[in-house]
Amino acid sequence: MGSQRFRITHLSDVGDLPLLIEPRDPGLAITEAFPDIRTCVAENLHSSGGVLFRGFGIEGPSEFHDFAAGFNHPLLAYDFGSTPRSSVIDGIYTSTEYPASQHIPLHNEQSYTREWVMKLWFYCMTPALTGGDTLVADSRQIFRLVRPAIRDRFISKGLMYVRNYGNGLDVPWQKVFNTTEPRKVEAYCAARDIICEWKANGELRTRQLSQVVERHPTTGDEVWFNQAHLFHISGLESSVRELLLDIVGTEDLPRNVYYADNSPIELDILEEIRSVLNETAIRFSWQADDVLLIDNMLTAHGRTPFTGNRKVLVAMSEAHSNLGSGPNNGIPLSRRL
Repeated sequence: MGSQRFRITHLSDVGDLPLLIEPRDPGLAITEAFPDIRTCVAENLHSSGGVLFRGFGIEGPSEFHDFAAGFNHPLLAYDFGSTPRSSVIDGIYTSTEYPASQHIPLHNEQSYTREWVMKLWFYCMTPALTGGDTLVADSRQIFRLVRPAIRDRFISKGLMYVRNYGNGLDVPWQKVFNTTEPRKVEAYCAARDIICEWKANGELRTRQLSQVVERHPTTGDEVWFNQAHLFHISGLESSVRELLLDIVGTEDLPRNVYYADNSPIELDILEEIRSVLNETAIRFSWQADDVLLIDNMLTAHGRTPFTGNRKVLVAMSEAHSNLGSGPNNGIPLSRRL
């Protein structure tokens, strides 16, 4: 029945990502179509990795909220986030508020930590005047294309993310942890084997070991699932990198990543990983009222620079965690450093 009401095609000619679903009848009400939409998503999301809904007349944050929340998982708060966002309504946030001139590399949401969301929703209220394409890539393909020697090295060495919050250079800890109470931050970190350190100026530094690859809990696929290429200082423009090092030095950089033993990651390896990401990237342009759903473990996403008043909102659902297993092998970070 659903296939009779929708046109189901592929937006890109280079793979299954993203699947494009459009109503055959432009007047089809989203409330009427919703049961068939859920069935269609259940049948196709894991194979395609992402589904783009176009032409369903979803208008405004409230309708987006109700649509995203209707898939049996409540919308989640943006806890332990790494980029600036603003809350629009309950469970709905702005997309990363980086300057329009900046490129946002491909990444899987929250793959720098050990708790993440499985489903990630995007809603285009206002397309960009120029640019502003969303990039997507198959994390299964990325895993396959990263050279086995690099995969094995990363997995055997592990990754440690170091973050310094606030100080006018990054998101303040109060916003990252959604609290103004240090003791709540400490409790949050202790429960997740995150080392937190209060510095003399009252600001916060954290360290956490996290995964390199993961296995999808439903499909069993192995995926490349980390943000080493994005957190590492080499990912910054050279002028920005040099300025930050002059201002705060290596230890107090807003974010950086090392091997788990605190040794540096080789720059040539990171560049090779970035090349794989660029090779696998698929881009598409937004139309007003488009909604994109991606499986966050199967699909990485990013953004190209843009002009105009681009406005894309985000929602997250279905929490997942590897706490209690995975990269630490049961050894707390506090005993490794």
